[in-house]
Amino acid sequence: MNNYMKYVASFVEEKDPFIVEMEKFAEERHVPIMESDGIDLFISLLRLQNPERILEIGSAIGYSAIRIARALPKASIVTIERDNERYMKAVDYITRSGLDQQITIIEADALLTESDEIFSNTYDALFIDAAKGQYKRFFEKYAVTLNTGGVIYCDNMFMHGIVLLDDKDIPRRNRTMTRNLKEFTEWIMNNPAYETSLLSVGDGLLIAIKK
Repeated sequence: MNNYMKYVASFVEEKDPFIVEMEKFAEERHVPIMESDGIDLFISLLRLQNPERILEIGSAIGYSAIRIARALPKASIVTIERDNERYMKAVDYITRSGLDQQITIIEADALLTESDEIFSNTYDALFIDAAKGQYKRFFEKYAVTLNTGGVIYCDNMFMHGIVLLDDKDIPRRNRTMTRNLKEFTEWIMNNPAYETSLLSVGDGLLIAIKK
């Protein structure tokens, strides 16, 4: 940690033990959650935007949804998770957090579901943090639920640096996913229907404002 980072860290409050527990669980079980600096900036942007309704694609263990709900107590959050084990753990954490009236978690494949519980509403913010190779499909399916002026946030745009590698240097199992993510990034950055920025914070955070 350099001196600037130490200076900034000196102003950061000690983390809630409940959040520390979630982070430890995610690390031990290799559950992907947002990096600390990424989620801190993300929550700051949400506070500025002040959305009333938020849709999250990819609950994992409920970490992001809980952090968001704590920061925006007036916002309602709908979050989708297809993995049963992670879904059940998220339900447990959300219940223990006391935020189950603010967070609605749905067990479903986000690419297949047509749930009225999701699509009967519109949203001010959409957060995509699921299968990286499917970001364009998630975006196209759920962007219709976003209000004009709403914001789509996408995490892990750098895939821990893999997007910077040449195809020959990328593990074969990751090549299609990486190629899809790069194509999505180029597509959305040049999409005239959105004002889009790609921030080099955390593992890469993309922000697209619907015109």
